[in-house]
Amino acid sequence: MWFTFAVIALLCWSGSDLFSKIGCQDPRDKYSHLKMVMAVGLVMGLHAAFEIFFNDVEMSAHVILTYLPVSMLYILSMAIGYLGLRYIELSISSPICNSSGAIVALLTFATKGISEDLPPIALVAVALVAVGVIALGFVESNEDEDLRKARQDASNHHYAKSWLAIAIPVVYCLLDALGTFADSRVLEVLDEDSANCAYELTFFVVGILCAIYVLGIKKQRLIPRQELPKYTGAIFETIGQFFYIYAIADSAHVAFAAPIISSYCVASVVWAHIFLKERLSRKHYLCIATVIVGIIILGILDI
Repeated sequence: MWFTFAVIALLCWSGSDLFSKIGCQDPRDKYSHLKMVMAVGLVMGLHAAFEIFFNDVEMSAHVILTYLPVSMLYILSMAIGYLGLRYIELSISSPICNSSGAIVALLTFATKGISEDLPPIALVAVALVAVGVIALGFVESNEDEDLRKARQDASNHHYAKSWLAIAIPVVYCLLDALGTFADSRVLEVLDEDSANCAYELTFFVVGILCAIYVLGIKKQRLIPRQELPKYTGAIFETIGQFFYIYAIADSAHVAFAAPIISSYCVASVVWAHIFLKERLSRKHYLCIATVIVGIIILGILDI
């Protein structure tokens, strides 16, 4: 079943990327990222309640507080990622965001040293991701404005050159990597199911705080037609998280499940091409391919 779970996680997380992009790309709605956090918080809160009351997952204030630093790193990274979808194509942001695995590898090397039995291909993979992301940022910032406008005409969404466009997914990548690195340490003392519910409950509370700010203080209205993609993305995000846990839990096949799931950004690029009509230059795709190859290698090695 591990293969089925891994493929479901891949499809769900790439679907979450797609619908989150649709829900957050309107430049006129400066609170769209916070509304997305509200949506994810609500769906995750409902799932956490189901796990606690029907599947008897153990939950306590101690578990929530122990996992709180990890939860906040993940939640902050996601909120920043949703903000970034307003400024850049999904085809570019998703591979950058998924480069967090390379940062985790670097953090592991820095804290534990480079093991003698570490295959050289691991260092090559980290280098591929780093070079690909840097090159992608260079290509994006130096693209001719007329060529940029011409290739963006099909999607009816035009993005101006901006350091912010690349900086936001990079910040997401760094925060997500810190969260993953901290996660590996905290899960040594916490049950995985309890930790996941603690994360979802924390997301629910953050969603409520965002709702108070957006709806109560800023008096924003929620228009169902505009909010539907956000909640669809939130459902995909939560389902993907659920199947990810079970796919990775099969320790005998984790080395196969990890690269399948980590390559979901490939599907995100495909969905963006099909449904959002995003078109990139050959240089963009070359850089993205470099990043994706590095991500898949790291997933196979499961560092």
